Amino acid sequence: MRTVRLTVGQAVVRFLANQWSERDGTERRFFPGCFGIFGHGNVAGLGQALLEAQVRGAADLRYHLARNEQAMVHTSVGYARMANRLQTFACTASIGPGSTNMVTGAALATINRIPVLLLPSDYFATRVANPVLQELEDPRSYDVSVNDTLKPVSRFWDRVNRPEQLASALLGAMRVLTDPAETGTATVALPQDVQAEAYDWPVELFRKRVWHVARPVPEPAAVARATDVLRSARRPLLVAGGGVIYSEATGALRRFAEATGIPVADTQAGKGAVSWDHPNAVGGVGATGSPAANALARQADVVLGVGTRYSDFTTASRTIFANPDVKFVNLNVVSFDAAKHSAYSLVGDARAGLETLTEALDGYRVDEAYAARARELAAEWARVVDDAFHLGHRPLPAQTEVLGTLNEVSGPRDVVVQAAGSMPGDLQMLWRSRDPKQYHVEYGYSCMGYEIAGGLGAKMADPSREVFVLVGDGSYLMMAQEIVTAVAEHVKLTIIIVENHGFASIGSLSESLGSQRFGTGYRYRDPGTGRLDGELLPVDLAANAASLGADVLRANTVDAFRDALERAKASDRTTVVHIETDPLAPAPSSEAWWDVPVSEVAELDSTRQARKTYDEHKADQRPYL
Repeated sequence: MRTVRLTVGQAVVRFLANQWSERDGTERRFFPGCFGIFGHGNVAGLGQALLEAQVRGAADLRYHLARNEQAMVHTSVGYARMANRLQTFACTASIGPGSTNMVTGAALATINRIPVLLLPSDYFATRVANPVLQELEDPRSYDVSVNDTLKPVSRFWDRVNRPEQLASALLGAMRVLTDPAETGTATVALPQDVQAEAYDWPVELFRKRVWHVARPVPEPAAVARATDVLRSARRPLLVAGGGVIYSEATGALRRFAEATGIPVADTQAGKGAVSWDHPNAVGGVGATGSPAANALARQADVVLGVGTRYSDFTTASRTIFANPDVKFVNLNVVSFDAAKHSAYSLVGDARAGLETLTEALDGYRVDEAYAARARELAAEWARVVDDAFHLGHRPLPAQTEVLGTLNEVSGPRDVVVQAAGSMPGDLQMLWRSRDPKQYHVEYGYSCMGYEIAGGLGAKMADPSREVFVLVGDGSYLMMAQEIVTAVAEHVKLTIIIVENHGFASIGSLSESLGSQRFGTGYRYRDPGTGRLDGELLPVDLAANAASLGADVLRANTVDAFRDALERAKASDRTTVVHIETDPLAPAPSSEAWWDVPVSEVAELDSTRQARKTYDEHKADQRPYL
């Protein structure tokens, strides 16, 4: 057997550079690069290996310097999402705080079913220098480190204590990363001494390895059962989730909808699966959906869920599908999701499954009266959206006007990136997607701080697209560091800071729950009340962005904002557009509910009234059995 002598770090880099994915006959390098921040855990191991790969051409794995460990995982997720989960980045961090900083990003990736490989450094496997700097000393076991915190948020986790263990760990990680049903975070913890240890590796480990991403077809018996249920439907509704987009099933979805006449609603991850102006499109469904889709959902006798995991926002905390006799048919590559709500389960690829269902339902079509009602509801909602986009709110513009202006200025292939605060709700209700990749809102984890890092990944995945990052002041203050990375890498982003002096989403939620927006504003502490409800803080986020290397444009009206967006589009540099909005400006309602418990006992009248409203909605909640 031919061998080559390399350190573990060098072997990891050479292995990753030779991994490829394939679907529908197209091969892609699975790891276009590696993000990393070096410290004493990895600088002499993976750091040396990445340097050698760059200087000597030992492996094709480009290194990118990130500024925050959590953010580099977000950037990898943004890239993988744009690449339909067929590519991602590896992320390496030092031991201790560097590695544990990746936990939030790992959770986000796993919850959203997005592949990312983490290579956290670990303590000495030999324990000769224990306890090393930043090591967690657990008196119960010497085999516990801070990297164990990554176990519950990883779909694969292993620690390589000997070089001989590396091959099985890396192959196991690749199996999970390239499996649409299993994918998420894969973690391979690498003790710092093992990273630098040499070993004679079989050359076979470093050959080009192609991982074939299959399109499993639902079993015929399951298709027959599902077809019988769908043929019996008089008021069916299709809910398109992220799986439709990741499996590149948008064309199949459109043909299915046009053949059957079934209205199509979408989730946060599924927005763009059909164009907003398609005759069958009725908008988002659930707590932040459109009243059009929600009206149809309440009456639906059969719900066909394709590629959705039915989060509480999609089901409006299990209140929106209100027909007492409603039945679910779920098409999903993940059996866990396909079985939800006691559904007729179709386990398979979204595109292959929709093509199969289209054929099986040949001749079936909803009544024209029902289809016309869906179109009428969608048209009514379109008029409401038009009004929200052109509200003319003064003295500060409404957030809906900012989103509307961006929607009008952006092109069909441009990408809007968002994740947290009040904007995901307004975006799902109002945004008019014209391309499957135009809408990039991370709402599985709704992680504050994802926006700029995720936008960086989206732009790196497809430089031909303009990427607009929408970020509130709360998220911006949590993680703006990757502006520096974008500037350093000459990656052009347009970052829109929507400033409303606090946490607008939670402020509104707090008020609705009787908590009077407590602790949600960026204000001085009032010496009279002792609370944080004094004057606004003199924070200048635009100046902060400029200090990180971005060009900055300030706008104080909708017209000025439009002009700034056009200037930013024309630039080849990362540009920040800053605009202040009124957090109390009106926005349309989804006419749906979200279950956030209210204190059952309270002295405050506002809380007692909120609890009364909560109990009324709670009575509508169903188990979907």
